[in-house]
Amino acid sequence: MEVRRDIFQAIADPTRRAIIALIALQAMTPNALAEHFNTSRQAVSKHIKILTECELVKQEQQGREIYYSLEIHKMKEIDEWLDQFRQQWETQFNQLDNLLATLKKQKK
Repeated sequence: MEVRRDIFQAIADPTRRAIIALIALQAMTPNALAEHFNTSRQAVSKHIKILTECELVKQEQQGREIYYSLEIHKMKEIDEWLDQFRQQWETQFNQLDNLLATLKKQKK
């Protein structure tokens, strides 16, 4: 049975978010990634596997090494989902700004 991974479950884990942040800067090998964590290389590999299954991370063979890098289009999917909330927050902040400006004028 194949497990369908959800990108939001993947980014819920702080270690996976840290891996995403690292490979957003440059492609890295599993060993290079593991050096940044106080855990085994196998544990980091499991996190990378989940990120790969969600298509947040892609792998590329370069000689004998495998490098992992960020799949930007999947990050855009997360951003688009968050955008609906961002618009609501901006509307509410604008309304709050208007209310505070009105209150400030009334105080004068």
